[in-house]
Amino acid sequence: MAGSSLAVGVMGVAAVVAVGLTGVPAAAVAGQRLAGAADAAALAAADAASGAATGVPCERAEQTAAAWGARVTECGLDGLVATVSVAVQLGPISARASARAGPPS
Repeated sequence: MAGSSLAVGVMGVAAVVAVGLTGVPAAAVAGQRLAGAADAAALAAADAASGAATGVPCERAEQTAAAWGARVTECGLDGLVATVSVAVQLGPISARASARAGPPS
């Protein structure tokens, strides 16, 4: 009987660990996607600031981030260099990423 109880306990712990780890790859993918959204939004803002694309830089960043399913939380320009922060809600957690784009120094 004691061996059976131990086996059931070990199986229960293994099941809990397995279920807990299934979210790790999904979070990694979401993080990479969010970083891509930040990069794309910063590039869009920098292109608009330099005249390579039409529009207002931060508005272009917002449109680009929205296409990736994210929202811009901060957008700033320093000359032709754009710095953009984006966020996305992942269940109860708000994930954030930032990127900077502009011409080479």
